[in-house]
Amino acid sequence: MKPFLKGLYHSFPVQLVLLHFKKFQVLLLFWFLMFSTVGGTFMHSYGADSLFLAPEYLGNVNAMSAAIMGVAIGVFIMSWNITTFILFCRHFRFLATTSNPFLKYCVNNAIIPLIFLVYYFTRAIEFDKYKELMTGVEILLVTGGFVCGLILLIAISLIYFFRADKTIIRRLTPVISNPQLFKAQFKKNETKLGESRLIKVEWYLNNAFILKKVRDVSHYSREFIETIFNRHHFAAVLSIFIAFIFLIVIGFLMDGPVFQLPAAAGITIFFAILIAISGAFSYFLQSWSIPFLVALIFVLNLLYKYDVFDPSNKAYGLNYINKTDRPAYNKNALSRLSSPDNIASDIRNMIAILDNWKKKQPEEKPLIYLINTSGGGNRSANFTMNVLQRLDSLSGGTLMDKTFLITGASGGMLGASYYRELARQRPAGINPLEKKYVEDISQDLLNSLFTSFVARDLASPAQKFKVGNYSYIKDRGYAFEQKLSANTRGFLNKRLKDYAEDEKNARIPLIFYNSVITSDGRKMIISTQPVSFLMKPLHDTANISAMDADGVDYQRLFANQDPMNLRVLTALRMNATFPYVLPNVWLPTKPVIDVMDAGLRDNYGQESAVRFVHVFREWIKQNTSGVVLLQIRDRKTGGWDNEYKSEEFSELFTKPFLLLQYNWYKMQEYNQNDLLSMSQTIMGEKLYKISFQYVPKKEDAGAALNFHLTKREKYNIATALDNENNTQAFRQFLEISHLISKKAAIAGKP
Repeated sequence: MKPFLKGLYHSFPVQLVLLHFKKFQVLLLFWFLMFSTVGGTFMHSYGADSLFLAPEYLGNVNAMSAAIMGVAIGVFIMSWNITTFILFCRHFRFLATTSNPFLKYCVNNAIIPLIFLVYYFTRAIEFDKYKELMTGVEILLVTGGFVCGLILLIAISLIYFFRADKTIIRRLTPVISNPQLFKAQFKKNETKLGESRLIKVEWYLNNAFILKKVRDVSHYSREFIETIFNRHHFAAVLSIFIAFIFLIVIGFLMDGPVFQLPAAAGITIFFAILIAISGAFSYFLQSWSIPFLVALIFVLNLLYKYDVFDPSNKAYGLNYINKTDRPAYNKNALSRLSSPDNIASDIRNMIAILDNWKKKQPEEKPLIYLINTSGGGNRSANFTMNVLQRLDSLSGGTLMDKTFLITGASGGMLGASYYRELARQRPAGINPLEKKYVEDISQDLLNSLFTSFVARDLASPAQKFKVGNYSYIKDRGYAFEQKLSANTRGFLNKRLKDYAEDEKNARIPLIFYNSVITSDGRKMIISTQPVSFLMKPLHDTANISAMDADGVDYQRLFANQDPMNLRVLTALRMNATFPYVLPNVWLPTKPVIDVMDAGLRDNYGQESAVRFVHVFREWIKQNTSGVVLLQIRDRKTGGWDNEYKSEEFSELFTKPFLLLQYNWYKMQEYNQNDLLSMSQTIMGEKLYKISFQYVPKKEDAGAALNFHLTKREKYNIATALDNENNTQAFRQFLEISHLISKKAAIAGKP
């Protein structure tokens, strides 16, 4: 037994696993991320596991999408094999004297990939059955597709290296067979090979998975062995270069849906590229890797600082050309934008719109509805569409006529904006109550985004497109907008100016597209109308010292940058810029500022709505029967969900850093409830709030917070519409509407 264990320990597969842990552990980090993502421990709440276990292609999870995922994982495995082969070859020089050394290396290096594949299949079959609601036959087809894709990629890779081996053998055979030539080529034959200190191998598996004893190579010169390996290194580097060229081609073609890979495939290929890059750094630079990386970052910072290159994302439609005419962004500039004269002018403009809205209402003193919808990716977009369809049905198709303003964040605004446009299209024969529109807004947005990140942002030369007279670079922000436009049948592919007239005449509700300025946390408020009255709380400066602006009126700040040319899709993206997934949008100011997700400041949209009510409270009191805040949120109220608990010792150290992340939206809710209570005191009985909440039936069955939904998640959201809270909320909506209508009818009698 002891000789067997000793032999097992000194076998090539076991020694390779140990070598990975001894050297270049950073490469194992990628395997850790793959295992933890597939296992549902890494970014589970954001649905990362669903992207890997149920990859979607052209809107479907099927054999084709699984085959693409299989190819991507094959690329990852081969990139890992190639990189580690180059890095570790000096520790197993005996392979140089065998046929097909790289193939033998892959066979013996298969322990970690095989464990991952078994784990992946186990998780994927379970996921497809319970989350994607697949039948046994469908699961079999998907599994078969994955296996075919994986085998195809590995087969192509090995065929390539077989040809490389033949070339190497053909070139070295004359040298080996001619002793004089051999000695002439390798004069330092006396330099004998020493054993590696990190690895001792007695047995290895050959290509037929048969154990073979390692042969002695001490009589070979170091130069001869290194010549063979160097030729393999060249073949390996060439294969990575070919893969990189393939990505560039994909980058040029990916405007077509066929070339938009499943999101997880894009992520996996990105990991494969990082492995190859990190391996190249380590191999060519050795101990100089870290100093070189620091120097590279320093140079890139200099180039960026002096505008030699600019990777920043732009707001598509704004004028970035004239750098001398950019607006200043500082305290004095914001004070001028929110001057008393500007505020008074903008209030008069908004009151005119309110008057136009009132003329449409059948009652003398109607209710004015303000819709607030929360962030939450596709789950919030789906839930918002479901709620608005139900409310519109209950109101007899008049919800958008009764609604004056829509505010919110991220996914909720995607759903609300789409519904407003569908209702706007009613005269053209569109019925916004059809369930196909819920499916539209629930479609995947991540595939094109991650494909663009890998194929365009990292690989392809800059490609440009135009919005009006201005050109911009295609990146993952552009890919996201194009996919959102395709998902919504092109209805949202408009510019602000296309909505300005309808909003001014109150034919449709106003929308405030908010985002957060990262440098100071102020809110950027994008609207077709000037809204300087929202830049800071209204207050009496005689009793309270002047307050700084905590918001920025987009229309006034960029008055000279063609603000109405901005794409609505871009305004939605700025509102939904989830960190790292989407690029922050940089705006043409002095100094330059960038913005990100509105949820960082106001995830529920209620802050903007309450300030609007406060500004126009007198008009509301005189002209309406009250304000109804319709809040649509992707989580239950009270801050009781997603409680942060310390269950492990390590969390004692991480808790202080993660507390803010877990509780940020809860603290927003506490603060906004306080504002709402003060507003209710000001408005008296004329302020109502009805809250619709997405609460899954089971705590562990909730939809993930990302731009991708599984079939079960879509079903789960639809059924949440009839939970106890929402049933009561719909009833309250009807009761308030009927009560106010009855009061208005009585008041209107002579």
